[in-house]
Amino acid sequence: MATSEEVARLAGVSRATVSRVLNGSPRISEEARRRVYEAIEALGYEPDIVAQSLVRQRSRTLALGLFDESNGLSLTQLGLTAHYFYIDMLRYIEQEAMAQGYDLLLPSRPKGTYPENYIRSLRIRRVAGAVMLAVGVEDPRVHALLQAGIPTVFLDTMGLGSSAVYVRSDHLDGARQVTEHLLSLGHRRIAFLPGPAGNMVAMERLLGGQQAMAQAGIAVDPGLIFSSGWNVEEAYQAVCHLLEQRRDWTALVAGSDLMALGALRALHERGLRVPDDVSLTGFDDVVLSQYMTPPLTTVRQDRARMGKEAVQRLVALIEGKEHVAPLIVPTQLVVRASTAPVRPQV
Repeated sequence: MATSEEVARLAGVSRATVSRVLNGSPRISEEARRRVYEAIEALGYEPDIVAQSLVRQRSRTLALGLFDESNGLSLTQLGLTAHYFYIDMLRYIEQEAMAQGYDLLLPSRPKGTYPENYIRSLRIRRVAGAVMLAVGVEDPRVHALLQAGIPTVFLDTMGLGSSAVYVRSDHLDGARQVTEHLLSLGHRRIAFLPGPAGNMVAMERLLGGQQAMAQAGIAVDPGLIFSSGWNVEEAYQAVCHLLEQRRDWTALVAGSDLMALGALRALHERGLRVPDDVSLTGFDDVVLSQYMTPPLTTVRQDRARMGKEAVQRLVALIEGKEHVAPLIVPTQLVVRASTAPVRPQV
Protein backbone atom coordinates (compact mmCIF):
# COMPACT_ATOMS: atom_id res chain seq x y z
CA MET A 1 0.00 0.00 0.00
CA ALA A 2 1.31 3.43 -0.94
CA THR A 3 2.23 5.89 1.80
CA SER A 4 1.94 9.65 2.08
CA GLU A 5 5.73 9.84 1.97
CA GLU A 6 5.70 8.18 -1.47
CA VAL A 7 2.99 10.58 -2.62
CA ALA A 8 5.08 13.54 -1.45
CA ARG A 9 8.18 12.21 -3.23
CA LEU A 10 6.35 11.65 -6.53
CA ALA A 11 4.61 15.05 -6.35
CA GLY A 12 7.82 16.84 -5.39
CA VAL A 13 6.37 18.33 -2.22
CA SER A 14 6.65 17.79 1.53
CA ARG A 15 4.50 15.38 3.53
CA ALA A 16 3.05 18.44 5.26
CA THR A 17 1.86 19.74 1.89
CA VAL A 18 0.23 16.38 1.13
CA SER A 19 -1.53 16.57 4.51
CA ARG A 20 -2.74 20.11 3.84
CA VAL A 21 -4.10 19.11 0.43
CA LEU A 22 -5.98 16.16 1.93
CA ASN A 23 -7.36 18.39 4.67
CA GLY A 24 -8.66 20.89 2.12
CA SER A 25 -6.44 23.78 3.18
CA PRO A 26 -6.96 26.85 0.97
CA ARG A 27 -3.29 27.85 1.54
CA ILE A 28 -1.98 25.54 -1.17
CA SER A 29 -1.23 26.60 -4.74
CA GLU A 30 -3.30 25.04 -7.49
CA GLU A 31 -0.14 23.66 -9.08
CA ALA A 32 0.91 21.85 -5.89
CA ARG A 33 -2.62 20.60 -5.35
CA ARG A 34 -2.73 19.23 -8.91
CA ARG A 35 0.60 17.39 -8.51
CA VAL A 36 -0.49 15.83 -5.21
CA TYR A 37 -3.77 14.54 -6.64
CA GLU A 38 -1.99 13.18 -9.72
CA ALA A 39 0.47 11.33 -7.47
CA ILE A 40 -2.39 9.97 -5.34
CA GLU A 41 -4.11 8.64 -8.46
CA ALA A 42 -0.90 7.16 -9.90
CA LEU A 43 -0.01 5.35 -6.67
CA GLY A 44 -3.54 4.41 -5.64
CA TYR A 45 -3.00 6.04 -2.26
CA GLU A 46 -5.91 5.90 0.21
CA PRO A 47 -5.59 8.14 3.28
CA ASP A 48 -6.74 6.83 6.63
CA ILE A 49 -9.38 9.44 7.41
CA VAL A 50 -10.32 7.84 10.73
CA ALA A 51 -6.72 7.87 11.94
CA GLN A 52 -6.33 11.49 10.90
CA SER A 53 -9.46 12.42 12.85
CA LEU A 54 -8.14 10.67 15.96
CA VAL A 55 -4.86 12.57 15.76
CA ARG A 56 -6.62 15.93 15.37
CA GLN A 57 -9.36 15.01 17.88
CA ARG A 58 -11.84 16.21 15.28
CA SER A 59 -12.81 15.39 11.73
CA ARG A 60 -13.23 17.56 8.65
CA THR A 61 -16.97 17.27 9.22
CA LEU A 62 -19.55 19.92 10.06
CA ALA A 63 -22.86 18.94 11.60
CA LEU A 64 -25.93 20.52 10.02
CA GLY A 65 -29.04 21.09 12.11
CA LEU A 66 -32.31 22.08 10.46
CA PHE A 67 -35.48 23.69 11.80
CA ASP A 68 -37.40 22.68 14.91
CA GLU A 69 -37.47 18.90 14.72
CA SER A 70 -40.53 18.21 16.87
CA ASN A 71 -40.92 14.85 15.13
CA GLY A 72 -37.20 14.11 14.96
CA LEU A 73 -37.09 14.57 11.18
CA SER A 74 -35.28 17.21 9.13
CA LEU A 75 -35.27 16.59 5.39
CA THR A 76 -39.01 15.90 5.29
CA GLN A 77 -39.58 19.45 6.49
CA LEU A 78 -37.97 20.84 3.32
CA GLY A 79 -41.25 20.02 1.59
CA LEU A 80 -43.10 22.57 3.69
CA THR A 81 -43.65 25.91 1.99
CA ALA A 82 -42.58 27.54 5.26
CA HIS A 83 -39.03 26.35 4.57
CA TYR A 84 -38.84 27.01 0.84
CA PHE A 85 -36.60 30.02 1.42
CA TYR A 86 -33.91 27.88 3.06
CA ILE A 87 -33.50 25.37 0.23
CA ASP A 88 -31.33 27.79 -1.72
CA MET A 89 -29.34 28.73 1.37
CA LEU A 90 -28.39 25.08 1.88
CA ARG A 91 -26.74 25.19 -1.52
CA TYR A 92 -24.42 28.00 -0.45
CA ILE A 93 -23.65 26.31 2.86
CA GLU A 94 -22.66 23.14 1.02
CA GLN A 95 -20.57 25.02 -1.55
CA GLU A 96 -18.63 26.94 1.09
CA ALA A 97 -18.11 23.86 3.27
CA MET A 98 -16.62 22.06 0.28
CA ALA A 99 -14.43 25.08 -0.56
CA GLN A 100 -13.13 25.05 3.02
CA GLY A 101 -12.39 21.31 2.84
CA TYR A 102 -15.25 20.10 5.04
CA ASP A 103 -18.05 17.57 4.62
CA LEU A 104 -21.59 18.12 5.93
CA LEU A 105 -23.28 15.64 8.25
CA LEU A 106 -26.98 15.57 9.10
CA PRO A 107 -27.12 13.63 12.39
CA SER A 108 -30.23 11.55 12.98
CA ARG A 109 -32.23 12.61 16.02
CA PRO A 110 -35.07 10.21 16.87
CA LYS A 111 -38.18 11.76 18.36
CA GLY A 112 -37.84 12.32 22.07
CA THR A 113 -34.03 12.26 22.09
CA TYR A 114 -32.54 14.23 24.94
CA PRO A 115 -30.29 17.14 23.93
CA GLU A 116 -27.31 15.61 25.75
CA ASN A 117 -27.62 12.58 23.47
CA TYR A 118 -27.47 14.91 20.47
CA ILE A 119 -24.24 16.41 21.81
CA ARG A 120 -22.87 12.93 22.49
CA SER A 121 -23.59 11.87 18.92
CA LEU A 122 -21.64 14.88 17.62
CA ARG A 123 -18.67 14.09 19.83
CA ILE A 124 -18.67 10.42 18.88
CA ARG A 125 -18.43 11.51 15.24
CA ARG A 126 -15.75 14.04 16.23
CA VAL A 127 -17.47 16.82 14.30
CA ALA A 128 -15.46 20.00 14.11
CA GLY A 129 -18.47 22.29 14.51
CA ALA A 130 -22.13 22.80 13.71
CA VAL A 131 -24.27 25.01 11.47
CA MET A 132 -27.79 25.35 12.85
CA LEU A 133 -30.29 26.63 10.29
CA ALA A 134 -33.57 28.23 11.38
CA VAL A 135 -33.84 26.46 14.72
CA GLY A 136 -35.97 28.26 17.29
CA VAL A 137 -34.36 29.72 20.40
CA GLU A 138 -36.48 27.29 22.43
CA ASP A 139 -35.02 24.27 20.62
CA PRO A 140 -33.10 22.27 23.29
CA ARG A 141 -30.18 21.79 20.89
CA VAL A 142 -29.40 25.52 21.08
CA HIS A 143 -28.73 25.55 24.81
CA ALA A 144 -26.97 22.17 24.64
CA LEU A 145 -24.53 23.37 21.96
CA LEU A 146 -23.82 26.61 23.83
CA GLN A 147 -23.20 24.70 27.04
CA ALA A 148 -21.01 22.08 25.38
CA GLY A 149 -18.76 24.68 23.79
CA ILE A 150 -18.92 23.05 20.36
CA PRO A 151 -18.09 25.69 17.70
CA THR A 152 -21.48 26.67 16.28
CA VAL A 153 -22.94 29.24 13.94
CA PHE A 154 -26.67 29.87 14.10
CA LEU A 155 -28.45 31.04 10.94
CA ASP A 156 -31.64 33.04 11.61
CA THR A 157 -31.42 32.31 15.33
CA MET A 158 -29.94 34.54 18.03
CA GLY A 159 -27.45 32.07 19.50
CA LEU A 160 -24.33 33.62 21.04
CA GLY A 161 -21.64 32.22 23.33
CA SER A 162 -17.90 31.78 23.84
CA SER A 163 -17.81 29.36 20.89
CA ALA A 164 -20.91 30.46 19.01
CA VAL A 165 -22.07 33.35 16.85
CA TYR A 166 -25.02 34.01 14.56
CA VAL A 167 -25.65 35.21 11.01
CA ARG A 168 -29.02 36.69 10.14
CA SER A 169 -30.75 39.23 7.93
CA ASP A 170 -31.69 42.75 8.96
CA HIS A 171 -35.39 41.90 9.19
CA LEU A 172 -36.22 45.16 10.94
CA ASP A 173 -34.79 47.38 8.21
CA GLY A 174 -36.23 45.22 5.42
CA ALA A 175 -39.74 45.59 6.82
CA ARG A 176 -39.19 49.31 7.29
CA GLN A 177 -38.15 49.68 3.64
CA VAL A 178 -41.17 47.88 2.23
CA THR A 179 -43.60 49.77 4.50
CA GLU A 180 -42.03 53.10 3.54
CA HIS A 181 -42.50 52.09 -0.10
CA LEU A 182 -46.23 51.58 0.47
CA LEU A 183 -46.49 54.85 2.36
CA SER A 184 -44.81 56.65 -0.54
CA LEU A 185 -47.58 55.29 -2.78
CA GLY A 186 -50.20 56.92 -0.56
CA HIS A 187 -51.30 53.87 1.43
CA ARG A 188 -52.33 54.64 4.99
CA ARG A 189 -54.49 51.65 6.01
CA ILE A 190 -51.93 48.87 5.80
CA ALA A 191 -52.56 45.33 7.05
CA PHE A 192 -49.68 43.29 8.46
CA LEU A 193 -49.32 39.49 8.32
CA PRO A 194 -45.79 39.14 9.76
CA GLY A 195 -45.77 35.44 10.64
CA PRO A 196 -46.37 33.26 13.70
CA ALA A 197 -47.19 35.01 16.98
CA GLY A 198 -44.16 35.01 19.27
CA ASN A 199 -41.67 34.20 16.51
CA MET A 200 -38.64 36.52 16.74
CA VAL A 201 -38.27 37.03 12.99
CA ALA A 202 -41.99 37.80 12.65
CA MET A 203 -41.84 40.25 15.55
CA GLU A 204 -38.88 42.08 14.03
CA ARG A 205 -40.62 42.38 10.66
CA LEU A 206 -43.75 43.72 12.35
CA LEU A 207 -41.69 46.17 14.42
CA GLY A 208 -39.96 47.48 11.29
CA GLY A 209 -43.34 48.18 9.71
CA GLN A 210 -44.62 49.84 12.85
CA GLN A 211 -41.55 52.07 13.04
CA ALA A 212 -42.06 53.22 9.45
CA MET A 213 -45.68 54.02 10.17
CA ALA A 214 -44.77 55.90 13.35
CA GLN A 215 -42.13 57.97 11.54
CA ALA A 216 -44.84 58.95 9.05
CA GLY A 217 -47.09 60.00 11.93
CA ILE A 218 -49.61 57.23 11.29
CA ALA A 219 -50.96 54.98 14.04
CA VAL A 220 -51.06 51.28 13.22
CA ASP A 221 -54.56 49.83 13.54
CA PRO A 222 -54.25 46.82 15.91
CA GLY A 223 -57.17 45.23 14.07
CA LEU A 224 -55.03 45.06 10.93
CA ILE A 225 -52.26 43.04 12.58
CA PHE A 226 -52.91 39.32 12.39
CA SER A 227 -50.82 36.17 12.67
CA SER A 228 -50.45 32.87 10.86
CA GLY A 229 -47.86 30.17 10.29
CA TRP A 230 -45.29 30.59 7.52
CA ASN A 231 -46.98 28.11 5.16
CA VAL A 232 -49.04 29.13 2.10
CA GLU A 233 -52.25 27.50 3.33
CA GLU A 234 -52.09 29.12 6.76
CA ALA A 235 -51.58 32.56 5.22
CA TYR A 236 -54.45 31.95 2.82
CA GLN A 237 -56.79 31.08 5.69
CA ALA A 238 -55.65 34.11 7.71
CA VAL A 239 -56.34 36.54 4.87
CA CYS A 240 -59.73 34.93 4.21
CA HIS A 241 -60.57 35.54 7.87
CA LEU A 242 -59.42 39.16 7.68
CA LEU A 243 -61.52 39.78 4.56
CA GLU A 244 -64.58 38.41 6.36
CA GLN A 245 -64.02 40.88 9.19
CA ARG A 246 -63.23 44.09 7.32
CA ARG A 247 -62.26 45.48 3.95
CA ASP A 248 -61.11 49.02 4.70
CA TRP A 249 -57.41 48.43 4.02
CA THR A 250 -55.53 49.13 0.78
CA ALA A 251 -52.25 47.25 1.22
CA LEU A 252 -51.00 44.03 2.80
CA VAL A 253 -47.46 43.35 4.07
CA ALA A 254 -46.92 39.58 4.17
CA GLY A 255 -44.12 38.04 6.23
CA SER A 256 -42.75 35.97 3.34
CA ASP A 257 -43.19 35.53 -0.40
CA LEU A 258 -44.93 32.19 0.07
CA MET A 259 -47.35 33.78 2.55
CA ALA A 260 -48.00 36.48 -0.06
CA LEU A 261 -48.84 33.69 -2.52
CA GLY A 262 -51.54 32.42 -0.15
CA ALA A 263 -52.80 35.97 0.34
CA LEU A 264 -52.93 36.48 -3.42
CA ARG A 265 -55.26 33.51 -3.82
CA ALA A 266 -57.56 34.74 -1.03
CA LEU A 267 -57.79 38.17 -2.63
CA HIS A 268 -58.41 36.73 -6.10
CA GLU A 269 -61.23 34.49 -4.86
CA ARG A 270 -63.05 37.55 -3.54
CA GLY A 271 -62.68 39.47 -6.78
CA LEU A 272 -59.98 41.82 -5.51
CA ARG A 273 -57.25 42.71 -7.98
CA VAL A 274 -53.56 43.21 -7.13
CA PRO A 275 -52.44 45.97 -7.26
CA ASP A 276 -55.58 47.81 -8.46
CA ASP A 277 -57.60 47.09 -5.32
CA VAL A 278 -54.89 45.95 -2.90
CA SER A 279 -51.11 46.39 -3.03
CA LEU A 280 -49.30 43.25 -1.85
CA THR A 281 -45.72 42.73 -0.66
CA GLY A 282 -43.65 39.77 0.47
CA PHE A 283 -40.27 39.10 2.04
CA ASP A 284 -37.30 36.91 0.92
CA ASP A 285 -37.27 37.35 -2.89
CA VAL A 286 -37.44 33.65 -3.68
CA VAL A 287 -37.38 32.75 -7.37
CA LEU A 288 -41.15 32.20 -7.45
CA SER A 289 -41.85 35.82 -6.49
CA GLN A 290 -40.92 37.19 -9.92
CA TYR A 291 -43.20 34.66 -11.66
CA MET A 292 -46.36 35.42 -9.69
CA THR A 293 -49.17 37.30 -11.40
CA PRO A 294 -48.42 40.11 -10.90
CA PRO A 295 -44.69 39.82 -10.04
CA LEU A 296 -44.26 40.44 -6.32
CA THR A 297 -42.72 43.47 -4.65
CA THR A 298 -40.58 42.01 -1.89
CA VAL A 299 -37.48 42.32 0.30
CA ARG A 300 -34.39 40.46 -0.88
CA GLN A 301 -32.37 38.49 1.63
CA ASP A 302 -28.79 37.78 0.56
CA ARG A 303 -28.90 33.99 0.87
CA ALA A 304 -25.51 33.52 -0.78
CA ARG A 305 -23.71 35.80 1.65
CA MET A 306 -25.52 34.38 4.67
CA GLY A 307 -24.67 30.77 3.80
CA LYS A 308 -21.04 31.46 2.93
CA GLU A 309 -20.39 33.77 5.87
CA ALA A 310 -21.88 31.24 8.27
CA VAL A 311 -19.40 28.56 7.19
CA GLN A 312 -16.48 31.00 7.13
CA ARG A 313 -17.24 32.14 10.66
CA LEU A 314 -17.59 28.54 11.80
CA VAL A 315 -14.18 27.65 10.38
CA ALA A 316 -12.72 30.68 12.17
CA LEU A 317 -14.22 29.44 15.45
CA ILE A 318 -12.87 25.93 14.83
CA GLU A 319 -9.40 27.31 14.18
CA GLY A 320 -9.52 29.25 17.45
CA LYS A 321 -9.45 32.72 15.93
CA GLU A 322 -10.35 35.57 18.25
CA HIS A 323 -13.09 38.15 17.85
CA VAL A 324 -15.36 36.16 15.53
CA ALA A 325 -18.31 38.54 15.45
CA PRO A 326 -21.98 37.96 14.64
CA LEU A 327 -23.21 39.26 11.29
CA ILE A 328 -26.42 41.05 10.38
CA VAL A 329 -26.74 41.04 6.59
CA PRO A 330 -28.44 44.04 4.92
CA THR A 331 -31.67 43.52 2.98
CA GLN A 332 -32.82 45.20 -0.22
CA LEU A 333 -36.23 46.36 -1.41
CA VAL A 334 -37.22 44.91 -4.80
CA VAL A 335 -40.13 46.78 -6.40
CA ARG A 336 -42.26 44.89 -8.90
CA ALA A 337 -45.82 45.13 -10.22
CA SER A 338 -47.78 44.03 -7.13
CA THR A 339 -47.70 47.52 -5.61
CA ALA A 340 -49.21 50.70 -7.03
CA PRO A 341 -50.45 54.10 -5.83
CA VAL A 342 -53.59 53.89 -3.74
CA ARG A 343 -56.75 54.49 -5.76
CA PRO A 344 -58.79 57.55 -4.76
CA GLN A 345 -62.05 56.71 -3.03
CA VAL A 346 -65.12 57.26 -5.21
